[in-house]
Amino acid sequence: MTNGTKNPAKDHAKLADFILFSQREFLLNLSRELNRDNISFAQFFLLGYLATSKELTMTDIARKMGHSTAAATGLVDRLEKLGYMERTHAVDDRRKVLVRITSRGIELVSRLRDELQNQIADAMSETASEDAASFMTSYRELNTPVAR
Repeated sequence: MTNGTKNPAKDHAKLADFILFSQREFLLNLSRELNRDNISFAQFFLLGYLATSKELTMTDIARKMGHSTAAATGLVDRLEKLGYMERTHAVDDRRKVLVRITSRGIELVSRLRDELQNQIADAMSETASEDAASFMTSYRELNTPVAR
């Protein structure tokens, strides 16, 4: 009994159901928004990652995306043409290409993140308060690093 409830496994199962339901709703809405902006999921995930990073090399992007450098270059090309990211050269090595998100890209990621946050808030408001508190406790437990 780690989270103060009588049945943590049941709480975790409820949390899993909540996440699956919320994820389905968010992905449907995200898909509509991305289609409107003509962006793929992979491109959006790259934008989301770049929104939390200052700048990345093409090698870093390929590694984070699990793609080849050539495939990562294609993602960046498309997003650069749409104005969501830009390339620059490293000051210390002009051969090194750095990629960063533009303000337009940040606006897109922020807007879609805000929509997700609102969807979660709506879903949580429809959930019994004790279940919502249990969900949050379970989530925190699942995401707390294990001390070694």
